[in-house]
Amino acid sequence: MLALAKKSFHNPDEVRTPPLTRVEVIVFGNAKAARMTLQPGWHWAEHIKPVAGTPTCQSHHVGTVLAGQLRVTHPDSGEIEIGPGDAYEILPGHDAWVVGDEPFVGLEFETTTVEEYATGGKH
Repeated sequence: MLALAKKSFHNPDEVRTPPLTRVEVIVFGNAKAARMTLQPGWHWAEHIKPVAGTPTCQSHHVGTVLAGQLRVTHPDSGEIEIGPGDAYEILPGHDAWVVGDEPFVGLEFETTTVEEYATGGKH
C-alpha cells in the first residue's frame, strides 16, 4: 500500500446508476468513499426501495453535503433537512427525498454503505 494516494470522482473505480441516482465509488485498499448525486424528484421509497427490498433504508450513512437539499425521516428521531456544508449521520430505518429543483450531491464515507448502496445489497 502506498503512503500517499490520490483519486478523482471524475474517474471513479465504479459507477452505479439506479433511476435518478448516480453513485461514484473510489477505493483505497479497504476504505471506500462515494459521491452520491440524486436528481430532483428522487425518493428512496420510489427509486431505491424496489432494489433494496426493505421497507426503509437499512444503510448507515456518514457524509457531507456539497449541493442541494435532502429531507430525511426516521421513526426514532423525526425529520431533518440537510444541505450544503452540513455533515450528517443517518442510522438505518429511514426514508429520504430530494427537496427542490437542484440535485442533491453528497460525499459518503461509511465503507460498508459505499460497498452496498444501490447494488441489491443492504440499502
